[in-house]
Amino acid sequence: MILGLGADLADIRRIEATLERFGDRFRERVFTDIEQAKAERRRDVAATYAKRWAAKEACAKALGTGLRMGVAWREMAVENLDTGQPVMTVTGGAAERLAAMTPPGMTAHVHVTLTDDFPWAQAFVVIEARPAP
Repeated sequence: MILGLGADLADIRRIEATLERFGDRFRERVFTDIEQAKAERRRDVAATYAKRWAAKEACAKALGTGLRMGVAWREMAVENLDTGQPVMTVTGGAAERLAAMTPPGMTAHVHVTLTDDFPWAQAFVVIEARPAP
């Protein structure tokens, strides 16, 4: 059962300009330490941040809250499995919202996919509920 769906498109140039203008203040406000470490290791730092920005926006839409109702930027994070597959993790208010929207007897799974083609970065998030084991 699909509980939520979100999509977002980000302009990599806009994220690059924001990084240049606000630097660590922007990074610390929006991205987790893991996301920052991943982005700073990449050749295209701005595109990596832009994809994660789009994923956070898409996740907030899938949660049905946007960035309000107790959901904050750093509570939605893109991490990667050893295979490179991106996964979305939620904590704090985002995790509380996810729990509240998950029907009894079900377990929520947050799926994310990322792509970029300069100057665009895009993300889709699908929140699925499956019967609990």
